[in-house]
Amino acid sequence: MRKLIHFVHTSLDGKIEGPEGEFDWPAMGPELSAYSFGRFEHADTFLYGRPVWEVMAGYWPNAEAVSDDPHDLKFAPVWRGAPKIVFSRTLTDPGHGARVISGANLAEEVTALKSEPGKDLLLMGGAAIAGELTALGLVDEHQVVVHPVVLGGGKPLFTSSPDRLNLRLIESQTFDSRTVLLRYQRA
Repeated sequence: MRKLIHFVHTSLDGKIEGPEGEFDWPAMGPELSAYSFGRFEHADTFLYGRPVWEVMAGYWPNAEAVSDDPHDLKFAPVWRGAPKIVFSRTLTDPGHGARVISGANLAEEVTALKSEPGKDLLLMGGAAIAGELTALGLVDEHQVVVHPVVLGGGKPLFTSSPDRLNLRLIESQTFDSRTVLLRYQRA
């Protein structure tokens, strides 16, 4: 069975975006970038909640035209070529090769997705959908990259979590002398 990996960047104060929705603070140094691409080799499908999808779909299709960052230039064709799934109750045609899971039967649909042949599923960011999938017991691992910035407000890592969730740290790693990866599984 495929694993569902939640891969997310967070500030030191546990925010995934700033008070005005900004996401200009993660720094993709060479070591973190290399780790990310290693992660992409083990996953073949990217999953997004609608808000993160809108940011991704607005940037990655034409990233080469607006960025000269080596990470961006390498990731853009990976993103365009990968199967993508958007969790949304409102979108019907997200474009860019993505399909929508509406959430009407979220547990069934994601369980079926995990049962399909293939590599891991990578849930990129998101707070609401990450919380929902975690509460349903469908997230196999959380990979949280902590960046050395305090945003002082913004969206928390999990916007909803009905119950306490005990996790077990399975790995920690430092990248570029500035970010820390924390890998967790359910305890």
